[in-house]
Amino acid sequence: MLEKMEILDVEIVIEEFEAMTKDAGSVQRETLKKILEENACAEYLQNLGLNGRTDPESFKACVPLVTHKDLEPYIQRITDGDSSPILTGKPITTISLSSGTTQGKPKFVPFNDELMETTLQIYRTSYAFRNREFPVGKGKALQFIYSSKQSKTKGGLFAGTATTNVFRNSQFKNAMQAIQSQCCSPDEVIFGPDFHQSLYCHLLCGLIFREEIQLVSSTFAHSIVLAFRTFEQVWEELCADIREGILSSRITFPSVRSAMAKLLKPNPELADLIHKKCTALSNWYGLIPELFPNVKYIYGIMTGSMEPYLKKLRHYAGDLPLLSADYGSSEGWIGANIDPNLPPESASYAVLPNIGYFEFIPLNENVEEHVQDKVNASFLSAEPKPVGLTEVKVGEEYEIIMTSFAGLYRYRLGDVVKVMGFHNSTPELKFVCRRNLMLTINIDKNTEKDLQLAVEEAAKLIAGEKMEVVDFSSHVDVSTDPGHYVIFWEISGEVSDEVLKECCNCLDRSFVDAGYISSRKVNAIGPLELRVVWRGTFQKILDHYLGLGAALSQFKTPRCVGPTNNKVLQILCGNVAKSYFSTAF
Repeated sequence: MLEKMEILDVEIVIEEFEAMTKDAGSVQRETLKKILEENACAEYLQNLGLNGRTDPESFKACVPLVTHKDLEPYIQRITDGDSSPILTGKPITTISLSSGTTQGKPKFVPFNDELMETTLQIYRTSYAFRNREFPVGKGKALQFIYSSKQSKTKGGLFAGTATTNVFRNSQFKNAMQAIQSQCCSPDEVIFGPDFHQSLYCHLLCGLIFREEIQLVSSTFAHSIVLAFRTFEQVWEELCADIREGILSSRITFPSVRSAMAKLLKPNPELADLIHKKCTALSNWYGLIPELFPNVKYIYGIMTGSMEPYLKKLRHYAGDLPLLSADYGSSEGWIGANIDPNLPPESASYAVLPNIGYFEFIPLNENVEEHVQDKVNASFLSAEPKPVGLTEVKVGEEYEIIMTSFAGLYRYRLGDVVKVMGFHNSTPELKFVCRRNLMLTINIDKNTEKDLQLAVEEAAKLIAGEKMEVVDFSSHVDVSTDPGHYVIFWEISGEVSDEVLKECCNCLDRSFVDAGYISSRKVNAIGPLELRVVWRGTFQKILDHYLGLGAALSQFKTPRCVGPTNNKVLQILCGNVAKSYFSTAF
């Protein structure tokens, strides 16, 4: 039956999207009505006195803005097995774990069939627009996807990362076939218990099916870069496996070995061809199109904290286009990338008005007082009133508020977005930063994006020596007086002290926030410190999160390590090879 699977009719999907976005305002009202009707019996809503009303005005008057912390007691009862209608009308049977890289520990959020349906709708929508510009033929996708184990909560619910819950859903495989994105690796590899072994097998499957591979993808750009960095280390071993038709002894799990044995046959010609291609490359530039001649594009989330990996990804991709995937979070989806021609740095996401009810808190100048005043919890009352989806203004920045089909009502996602324009009447959003991820000591405010720009600027100084920053993070050290910024770098090789001192000064000068500069000038913030860590330090951080049950496909390097994230701080501080203080001010 699966072989005759219908390929998605992209024109119908685009027509539906166009119709829906022409009247985004009334679709939003309908969506809110549907959410509130389906969950009218939920204890959470009952206690707020909506009494069956479903209009946006009553909803906003009765239901408060909340953060995850406010909902934790309700979610805890659900995970402990209370199946009464708490947040939703129908019982929640699955829990998603967020990646946990922002706060140091994963958050639990409800996952249900409705959320799975919105996931598939997002996939279908972006595929339709993507396929119009970059049609893929009949073939396979090399997908670096990994599913961590689904565990059981105390109350017997399935719990896994959001990506795991999607990959393990019965609808996932059919949906991937319908959008011609079938993974070239067998399920045993995707669901393999050890990500290092799965990664090796993904690469091997890609090479076996190299002529058929139409696209290379992963949830996040980081995983694609990691895969090809790994390829540089293991390519000769992969060639040996293909030559002999015998799988490397590094693969130890019987289920994975037997699945791979069905695909792997001795093929000395293929092994010779790959060997020849690899030895002919200069510094691995254009590796992906050399290995996979029919690939049309590379696909994954490439915005936000993934932007620092784009340079390396472009190096491997050569002339292949990089297409940024859609915008969402463990809590739910928000928008689809409907303009795949734009480079990832310019990507924006059109909000689908029927997948949730969205509000936006305007972030104007008074955000500054909020940051200053974060000790005083009453600052929330000073916030501007949220506006609706169709009321946002182009060029302005907002914090997103989400109401989902999975029991989150007026939920502060913590993401800051900028409105880049409108598609019909729905806004196109660009992700700016996480609202709570800030380097701040005094009156300074530097976001993850500011940190990224500073690192990019300083990294130019080592590029001349053919070196690169493999990964980076930061920390505010207030154990010194005055406090100062600490930037951690892992570098691809040896760089002289002279150059690294200059990098340190360049980092310090590259934070252009007025509050930072004025504080540095009067020594209210101390000299920036650059700590260079040993090779493999960021791999240890990744292993730490995998050990906690995170899935590689959801991993994001924590860019700003707060005091609550002490295990990651221990790994970083325990692996410092050299340290430099800025003399820029």
